[in-house]
Amino acid sequence: MKIKKFRYLLVITLMGLMAACQTQTKDLLTQLSELPNVSVEKIVGDTTFNGYYEMWFTQPIDHENPKLGTFKQRVLLGHRDLSKPMVVEIQGYNIWTNKAGELSKLIDANQLTIEHRYFKQSRPDSLQWDKLTIKQAAADQHTVIQALKKIYENKWITTGISKGGQTTIYHRYYYPDDVDVSVPYVAPMNLNREDDRIHKHLASVGDELTRKKIKDFQIACFEKKTDLIPLLDKLAKEKDYQFSIGLEKALDLNILEYSFSFWQWGNTNSDEIPGSDASPEDLFQHLTKASSFSFFEDKDIIKQQPFFYQALTEIGMYSYEVSPFKKYINYPKDLTFDFTLPKGVEGTFRPESMQAVNHWLQSDAEKILFIYGEYDTWSATQVDLNGNDKCKKFVNPAGAHSTRIKSFPPEMQKEIVKTLETWLEMDIDEEKLISN
Repeated sequence: MKIKKFRYLLVITLMGLMAACQTQTKDLLTQLSELPNVSVEKIVGDTTFNGYYEMWFTQPIDHENPKLGTFKQRVLLGHRDLSKPMVVEIQGYNIWTNKAGELSKLIDANQLTIEHRYFKQSRPDSLQWDKLTIKQAAADQHTVIQALKKIYENKWITTGISKGGQTTIYHRYYYPDDVDVSVPYVAPMNLNREDDRIHKHLASVGDELTRKKIKDFQIACFEKKTDLIPLLDKLAKEKDYQFSIGLEKALDLNILEYSFSFWQWGNTNSDEIPGSDASPEDLFQHLTKASSFSFFEDKDIIKQQPFFYQALTEIGMYSYEVSPFKKYINYPKDLTFDFTLPKGVEGTFRPESMQAVNHWLQSDAEKILFIYGEYDTWSATQVDLNGNDKCKKFVNPAGAHSTRIKSFPPEMQKEIVKTLETWLEMDIDEEKLISN
């Protein structure tokens, strides 16, 4: 009898636990559904979370003039527990993945992922380009964060990678009290439309021998350009690439892009760089491996046009130096990305935004932890805190654009984790970096 009674109590307990779990899920779904101007659906996502949800926030195209119309902004939520912190992955583009990011895994947090306005599924029916500003995007993110803070009441951390890192900074500039801590990864802080610090970086990064091999490779490509153009034509037909700028200019741009890409990604060993006596086929194969021609292809440009518009009008970009190769190419000045702008849209750069953000970073910004890779080309325009010790910056020795906290040497990892522990007032198991 005792065994039967025990089994009965065990079954009742398990049923109660299952019911409690179902109630918690239902309660969360209900709470999310009750948020204003939001539609939500439970979906299959990263299974390391206890639940995964897709939300669509109705956002005004212009937060200062709601009558102008609205669009739907895609947001993903990976739920662990209401009592845990929330990491907000702020995207600079579209949402690339539903996987948990480094920070949410490190601190065992919930994760909110916000797609950037005007990218992929978060686009108005008609793109009003003048409403694609860092201020409007920050207001989008503020709306989402404030809505979810009604449900998740623990610590809040924003983070983003590359342009997502930039967007994280801009959101914090406009709404410094939205979150407790921010961790932008490899985020440029460009101060001009074509920031020439990029040129200075490429002239001094790494060692002299590697820089010489890179330049010699670029020269070899220019010298054999007549042999490379047919190879590009063949590739374009295979990949269905269209180049409005023409095959020759696409080739010129990609040869110039090679040095930027080499140091940005660090996935090409200097020993792999073909010598000047290499065949056109070997030169072309290496060039396409290091720097994809899709960057200059019409369909890809259309997909990334919101980025190019922002870069050329507000957040800054870079140009290609012509002078080191003027013997081989005939352009009167450095090559810019004006060809990527939407037709009929003016690309006048407004420096005031970046100047204001830069001043704030050097004076009032606090509890922002910046992550950079030393060799990454975008580190040329990394944030200069100018003595603001309320924030911290860590530069991974010889690191590339793929630098993450786990990329750092052990002692620097410990210092980063200690900083986060202090700012978040919580213990962090740094061993989780190894398993990430």
